[in-house]
Amino acid sequence: MPPSVSLHSASHLAPNMAPNMAPHLAPHLAPNIAPHLARTAAPRLASRIAGVALLALGGDALAQAPVPTGSPNAPDQRPAFAAQTRAPALPASAPLRIERVAEGLEYPWGLAFVDNDTALITERPGRLRRVDLRSGSLSAPIGGLPEIDARGQGGLLDITLDPDFARNRRLYLSYAEPREGGKNATAVARAMLAPGSQQLDELTVIFRQTPAWASTKHFGSRLVWDTQGRLYVTLGERSLPEPRQLAQDPQTYLGKVVRIQPDGSIPADNPFAAGQSGAPAVWSYGHRNIQGAALHPDSGKLWTIEHGPRGGDELNVPLAGQNYGWPVITYGEDYSGAPIGEGVTAREGMEQPIYYWDPVIAPGDMTFYQGSRFPDWHGDLIIASLSPGGLVRLTLDGERVSGEARLASELGRVRDVDAGPDGALWALTDARDGALVRLLPDTQ
Repeated sequence: MPPSVSLHSASHLAPNMAPNMAPHLAPHLAPNIAPHLARTAAPRLASRIAGVALLALGGDALAQAPVPTGSPNAPDQRPAFAAQTRAPALPASAPLRIERVAEGLEYPWGLAFVDNDTALITERPGRLRRVDLRSGSLSAPIGGLPEIDARGQGGLLDITLDPDFARNRRLYLSYAEPREGGKNATAVARAMLAPGSQQLDELTVIFRQTPAWASTKHFGSRLVWDTQGRLYVTLGERSLPEPRQLAQDPQTYLGKVVRIQPDGSIPADNPFAAGQSGAPAVWSYGHRNIQGAALHPDSGKLWTIEHGPRGGDELNVPLAGQNYGWPVITYGEDYSGAPIGEGVTAREGMEQPIYYWDPVIAPGDMTFYQGSRFPDWHGDLIIASLSPGGLVRLTLDGERVSGEARLASELGRVRDVDAGPDGALWALTDARDGALVRLLPDTQ
């Protein structure tokens, strides 16, 4: 018996690992038997099978086991390539120290650091506040916001500062904008933060999603600058059966990533800039509801993470003009348990996600960690999770996921995560009494 695996540890791990182990054990066991037993055997028998397999394979099996997450919602679906899902679990990291810096935020959504001591935070009901990062004190709501539809998943969403904010004091907001006839859609506005930081001046709407829809779901939306000073905006497909089909229509702005200039005009090298085969601002299409996005610090490419239905959250690197499949292909199923469309996961002309989750992590925002507080995490992708909550850490090998870990589950629902100017991780908890929290290694 390999010294790294004891009978006791195998029997302890087996109940949690049995549902996840079948794909990894199949090459080592009889190929036609292991998957069937892992799915259909009584739980006690499945646990024994997993335990025996762990003993036989030793430390290598433990090292390759994924994070225990339970059985997939769509168990008959198969990944398109190795490690597209359930990547090996990373070794346990040092404990985290969690500091609650500011409290009393109502469903906080977006976070932007102004300097080492100040940040701006959006609250989904329609408020923008300034927070003192040293004392945790919150300002009164900043005035001058646009009209906002805060029903359902709508409201004031993301915030980003102009790359030249120190000089021009300009910021950008995404939000659910009310439209005629009870409809709404995502919009992006820019404004100047007045001296004293109590008022927005010169507010101008620079982008409006079309068509508007009578829905209170799936607005997206994250704002990310590229290396040339152009702005990516992620847009949801509004959830309902009819508008979700428009994610496949590049002439609409539902279920899209768009790219615009700071004034809302169209970059000349956008894939549909001429407007003939697609709407001019569209960068990529076939998305469901992207609420997390970040620019890779080395490649300069946009990475996005989007909500799947029941199963099928996706990590993508959207390329210009490409189709990411929703709702034609997905690694999930409808909330009723019925298949989405034909229930297929691949089709010619549609891109595969570089990684997916089933069960879901319900992703909020994400960030590539570049700070000094967690040196072993440099370059890793840190993702906010709404369900089951906490944070998800991914290690990467190019554009492939090589490992996964779950962190800080005690935070519950997390909407946003970012690395602060101090090198710590900062997160917003998604609650009626939400908080801004700071995460550090427990040794500091």
